Amino acid sequence: MNRPAENISAGSDAPARNQHSHGRRFASWQEHHGWSAAASLRRLASRPLGSLLTIAVMGLALALPLAFYLLLGNVQKLGDALGQSQSISVFMQPGQTAQQAQLLARQLGDRAEVAAVTVKTPQQGMDELAKMQGFSGALKTLDDNPLPYVLQLQPRADVGASALEQLVTDVRTMRSVDLVQDSGSWRQRLDALLGVGRRAVLILASLLALAALLVVGNTVRVDIASRSEEIGVLLLVGASSAFVRRPYLYAGLWYGLFSGVLAALLAVLIEFALAAPVAQLSRAYDGRLEVGGLPLWLLLAVPLAAAALGWLGARLVSAWQLRRVV
Repeated sequence: MNRPAENISAGSDAPARNQHSHGRRFASWQEHHGWSAAASLRRLASRPLGSLLTIAVMGLALALPLAFYLLLGNVQKLGDALGQSQSISVFMQPGQTAQQAQLLARQLGDRAEVAAVTVKTPQQGMDELAKMQGFSGALKTLDDNPLPYVLQLQPRADVGASALEQLVTDVRTMRSVDLVQDSGSWRQRLDALLGVGRRAVLILASLLALAALLVVGNTVRVDIASRSEEIGVLLLVGASSAFVRRPYLYAGLWYGLFSGVLAALLAVLIEFALAAPVAQLSRAYDGRLEVGGLPLWLLLAVPLAAAALGWLGARLVSAWQLRRVV
């Protein structure tokens, strides 16, 4: 009479036993991950020369794109110091009055492409020439001021190149305008060169990341090949491929992480090495040149990305190598 009750009790205990079994398996899986991470790290430390050489090669490969990225960023800042905005100088015809200059300035300032207009008087132009070496003596011989009014147009940042070209064309056709000097053409060429440089850095970073992946893969391949008999025994006694592969994945992760840290340190050292000449260059431009380093988020992201890259290389090669062992 008690057997149905016993069966019901046994059935109700089954989920608890299954949950307990799953918990034990998860604990075992977690424990093996910890052991694999520590064992792979000890194995790297047991052969310091080979590990250091591998990390150094990967670190140098990853530091090169960072150095080029730093160089491009500072070239762009140099362009900012020299006048990144495509300012347009409008020289009015000689004999124009201050009222006519102000009227033209308001007319141009009402255009959607223009952010600001600055009027430079002939006297201001004469004062600037007087400060230049070799002009002060010649200016004293002039009976009157021959310089015209000059309007400095500051285009809006979101205006495209075609709109700026149309603006210059329209200003040149105005009756009171004698000459229009567009200083934005060189900036457009510089921006185009910087765009090519950014694409080159992206390609270089991809190629060097692939090289780092191959370095990790080859190192893991040699390690697996040297322990093929041990791996074969583990597979014969029932170890899964994931179980056997796990220490090598952590080895690839350690290689990538340490090489990423080395790459970030090398990038910081490059910044320090350039600090003195950059400061001298900034003084030559009256402190207008503000040179920056690599952003902190990038320096922190490099080791993480390199660790993921090392894990991927180890994952691909270990899966292929283990199939050969089996």
